[in-house]
Amino acid sequence: MKSNRRKKDGFFERTATAITCWTGSSIAFLCAFATVLFWGISGPLFDFSDTWQLVINTGTTIITFLMVFLIQKSQNKDGKAIQLKLNELIAASRFASNRMVDIEDLTEAELDVIHKYYQLLADKAENDEDIHSSHSIDAATKVNQLKKKARSASKLQSQKTSDSSQ
Repeated sequence: MKSNRRKKDGFFERTATAITCWTGSSIAFLCAFATVLFWGISGPLFDFSDTWQLVINTGTTIITFLMVFLIQKSQNKDGKAIQLKLNELIAASRFASNRMVDIEDLTEAELDVIHKYYQLLADKAENDEDIHSSHSIDAATKVNQLKKKARSASKLQSQKTSDSSQ
C-alpha cells in the first residue's frame, strides 16, 4: 500500500522527501566536509583569489537558500502528521477535552487563554493527594470538588470508625 501511495505523490513531494532524507545522512555531511576541505586546500592553487572565494560563497548561498524551502516542507508535513496523531489520541481518550482538537488554528491570544486554564489545572493537581488522577479542562473544577468532598467524607468516616472502636 505504501508503494501505491508513493506513486500518487507529486514529483516535488518525492524529490523533497528524498533530498531531505539524503541531506540528513552521514554521507551527505562527509560530502559537504570533503567539498569544503577540497576548496580550502585549493586556495593556494588559485592564490586565494576573489573568484576562489566567490565559488564557495555562491555555492553555499544557493544550497542554503534551496534547503530552507525543503526543510520547511518537511517540517510542515511532520507537524501536520504530529497534529493528526495528537487529534486521534484526544478523540480516543474518554477524559480528554475535544476542545484541544485543531487548536493550532487559534490565535496566540486564544492559546494564552487555554494555557491559563491548564495552569489552573496544574495548580489543582499540585494540591491533589492522588498523583495518578487526571482531568480535562472541562472537568477539572468539577472533578476536583468531587474529590475534595469524597476525601472529606472518607476522613469523616475514618474518624467515626475510629471513635466507635474506642
